Amino acid sequence: MDWQQLAQEVLERLGYDVLEANLKSAGRSRVLLVRLERKDEHPVSVADLERASHVLSDELDRRDLIEGAYRLEVESPGPERPLLTARHFERFMGLKVKVKSEQGNFTARIQGVQPGRVDFVLESGETRSLELGSFKANLAEWPDTPR
Repeated sequence: MDWQQLAQEVLERLGYDVLEANLKSAGRSRVLLVRLERKDEHPVSVADLERASHVLSDELDRRDLIEGAYRLEVESPGPERPLLTARHFERFMGLKVKVKSEQGNFTARIQGVQPGRVDFVLESGETRSLELGSFKANLAEWPDTPR
């Protein structure tokens, strides 16, 4: 089951984008963890999390996709937020990110976004350009004001 696709289908109409959705085992119990953000890019509130959790829980119960007991956890991305799309990189332009790629791991500032690529500048001044989808990136610092 593609949990991210399912969660996105359910929550998109409420104005949310799902960044991550995974069913994980935690000892004897299972947890469906869903991380979301608002499409309007405002900070995610507790009310947003409650609303998303209620709607998603109802849909999961209706479809009866998970056998046995499980716990649903819906949360905002938090300070080490994953960056997945060109828009995410544009939104956090200039901030430091931690990048994991086949060419190695590094921390750098987002310098620019081109069609299908993201440009980074390392502290040494070296620039690197990577193809979207060929690496993983998380914020290494949080902006002073919401973006």
